[in-house]
Amino acid sequence: MSISPENELENLEGNHACAVAAIAAGCRFYAGYPITPSSEIAERMALELPKVDGTFIQMEDEIGSMGAVVGASIGGVKAMTATSGPGFSLKQENLGFAAATEIPCVIINVMRGGPSTGMPTRPAQGDVMQARWGTHGDHPIIVLTPCSVKEIYEQTIRAFDLSETLRVPVVVLFDETIGHLIETIDLSQTNNRKLVERKWASGPQEGFQPYAMTEDSIPPMPRPGDGYRTHITGLHHGESGFPTQDPGQVERFIQRILGKLDQHRQQVESYEAFECEDAELLVVAYGITARAAKRAVKQARAKKIKAGLFRPITLWPFPETVFCSLAKGTKAVLVPEMNAGQLNLEIERHCSDSTRVIPINRFDGEPIAPGQIFEKIQELVSK
Repeated sequence: MSISPENELENLEGNHACAVAAIAAGCRFYAGYPITPSSEIAERMALELPKVDGTFIQMEDEIGSMGAVVGASIGGVKAMTATSGPGFSLKQENLGFAAATEIPCVIINVMRGGPSTGMPTRPAQGDVMQARWGTHGDHPIIVLTPCSVKEIYEQTIRAFDLSETLRVPVVVLFDETIGHLIETIDLSQTNNRKLVERKWASGPQEGFQPYAMTEDSIPPMPRPGDGYRTHITGLHHGESGFPTQDPGQVERFIQRILGKLDQHRQQVESYEAFECEDAELLVVAYGITARAAKRAVKQARAKKIKAGLFRPITLWPFPETVFCSLAKGTKAVLVPEMNAGQLNLEIERHCSDSTRVIPINRFDGEPIAPGQIFEKIQELVSK
């Protein structure tokens, strides 16, 4: 199926919507390795990229895939890869290199059951903390968690925009259920859309500092062939780009790459607050589980129970300020997720001692149903 401006309403599988959105965002390079349940993204990119003079390459493994994506982005091209849990693990070293060298790139992780090979065809949400801390050291990362096919489309485009603008890797994290879900989405929003480009170096070439301290903490990136001398290394580096172990330079470097997300937090953060104005009981959920949670909240409201839903769309950095404001004064916070409790501790950290934080966990390869959440809500209210 070919996507054209005339075909604005399309029935798309989540994985296909991801690929179509990447093309719309200006992605012109894809390197990957087939892995369930993300393989449809690679298949669709292989079909669509040649139509826009883009390049698709199936690499020998996930390590090479991530390396190729970083290399293409250094070459000035918007680049992406897609994978699932085991492949995401293999990508971590090169993902860390991209974070340290501030190379824009987008990584799609369609989650499945784990650990190890786990359940390749079943949904899970077990990569939440891996997405934040999977690579070693203190590093910046943005993680987006769509909950529908429409949001996969929107957040994939947004992932490229954030990555290019802030020079940071962006992970789009969703599970097998949404990846293989088919829904109708409107593609007209990207018609005649102006593509977001990274800040390219300009001005004098002599004395150019590729990692200069700038007011927005985002140094301009030298475009290959423009004549700016640059040095790229995964070692700690100063403004010149060359390796250093000078404590002062190292501290300034780490503070800048971490601080730029805080500096641009308003641009990065995205969330949904549903029925939260007077909520006495707050449900925090993301991805496919948030759809079940919203249904449960509606059921609770029908029973005159003051429940609300807080859904982080930007999972990392976690939108803590707005969450703390909504959670303040609530009696309990429920955290349903398809893992053994990965976000739960983060929620506990942001809640007062008087607020109970209660996990609802499922990791048997089945999604959490609305009834499971509603049952827990009723149980809490009855106490």
